[in-house]
Amino acid sequence: MKALIFAGALAALVPPMAEAQSTGASPQLPAPNRGLLPDMQIPRPALWGDALPTVPEGFEITAIATDLQIPRQMLILPNGDILVAEGKGGGAPAMRPKDMIAGVIKSWGKSPEPGGNRLTLLRDADGNGEYELQTIFAENLNSPYGLAFVNGTIYVANQDAVVSFAYVDGQTEAAGPPELLTLLPSAINHHWTKAMTASADGQFLYVGIGSNSNITERGLKVEENRAMIWQIDVATGAHRPYATGIRNPTALTIQPGTDALWAVANERDEIGADLVPDYLTSVQDGGFYGWPYSYWGQNVDIRVKPQDPDKVASAIAPDYALGAHVAALGVDFSTEAMGPQFTDGAFVGMHGSWNRDEPVGYKVVFVPFENGAPAGEPIDFVTGFLVDADNTRGRPVGVTVDPEGAVIVADDLSNTIWRIAPVAP
Repeated sequence: MKALIFAGALAALVPPMAEAQSTGASPQLPAPNRGLLPDMQIPRPALWGDALPTVPEGFEITAIATDLQIPRQMLILPNGDILVAEGKGGGAPAMRPKDMIAGVIKSWGKSPEPGGNRLTLLRDADGNGEYELQTIFAENLNSPYGLAFVNGTIYVANQDAVVSFAYVDGQTEAAGPPELLTLLPSAINHHWTKAMTASADGQFLYVGIGSNSNITERGLKVEENRAMIWQIDVATGAHRPYATGIRNPTALTIQPGTDALWAVANERDEIGADLVPDYLTSVQDGGFYGWPYSYWGQNVDIRVKPQDPDKVASAIAPDYALGAHVAALGVDFSTEAMGPQFTDGAFVGMHGSWNRDEPVGYKVVFVPFENGAPAGEPIDFVTGFLVDADNTRGRPVGVTVDPEGAVIVADDLSNTIWRIAPVAP
C-alpha cells in the first residue's frame, strides 16, 4: 500500500501533458514523459444489475451467453453457431518493483474467474437472436485465444501452439482431442495471447505473437520470434515471419474485397498518458513496424539499447491511431447488413487502459472506411461499460461480425457475450 501511495504522489508531481490529437491517420504525438513510476489507474469491477451497454439508436443489445470463464475471441461457424475461446494465460514473472506494482493494479480490473481453457458453443436454432444452447465444444486446452475455420477444420491458437479439430456442420462437441499443427513461442509469455485469422483462400493462417516485454527490459535475446505475425501453411505447419516490429498484435482479420490482412496492436507503455497510440493497420508482407526501436514510423525510443538507425529508417507508420493505452483486443470488418451508417468500416473492441490516470477505452468503436482505408474519427458503437474512473461493468475483447447482421462482443470482466443488431422493422 505504501508503494501505491508513493506512486500516486509521484504522479501528482508530473505536469499534465498538452492535449493532442490521438486518433486518425496522422496523430499529433506529444513528447515522451518518463517518470520513476508510470501513471496507473484501473477501474474495479462493478455489477450490471438491470443496466445494459449503450448502443446507437436503431440497434438493440442482448446478453446471449453469461457465466463464462474469461471469454476472449470468437468464431462464427458456417451454420451460424458461435465458438467462444475462454482462457487466462500469462504468468510472466515481474522484473522490477514497478512491474509488481503494475501487476497488482492490473489485477484489480480483472474477473476473479479462472480461465476456462475451453471452447464454448452457442446456438440460436430458430434464428430469433436468442441462443438457447450453450455447451462445451472442447476443453483441456492451454489458454486458447485466436480461432479460424478452413475447409471443415477449426483451428485454435493456444498460448503455446496452433491445434485443430475436424468439424462437421452442426457438430456440438469435438469428436476427439486436438491435433498439433505447429508450436508457437511460449517461453516467459509476457504477452501470451495468440491472435489468429485465415487467409481468404484458406491456404495460410496468420498468428500474432506479442513481445516478451514492454520495451526490451528483459533483453533482446528473449524477443526472438516475438513482436511479429507468423504466416503458417495450413497443409504443413511450416511458418515464416510475415511482418515484424509489432509489439502486441492482439486481433487479426481479412478485409473483404481486398483480401488484405489487418491487425490491431497494443503499443508500448511508460512514456506518458498520450503515448504511444494503439493502432489499426493493414499489414504488409515483410513490413517492419518499429518495435522496439521506434514508434509510429521513425519516432525513436531512446530507452532501447543498442539503437538501430537502419531499422528505424525502414519502419512503417500504421494506418490509423486508436488512442494511447485503449488496449484494442478485437477487430472485424462490417457488412451491409449492419445498415448504411456502419456498412463500410471496422469494429474495434477496446479492453481499456491501466497506464494513465484518466481511463480510456472500455468500449467498442466503429472506424469508418472510404476507398479501402480508414477515413474520419472513430464512432462509439457500444459504451456504458465504464461507470466512472473507479468502476467498470465490463471490458470488451473479441469483436465478430455475423454476416446476417449483428456484432458479437466478448466481455471478459462480466464474462458475457453481447449481441448488437439492428432493430427489426
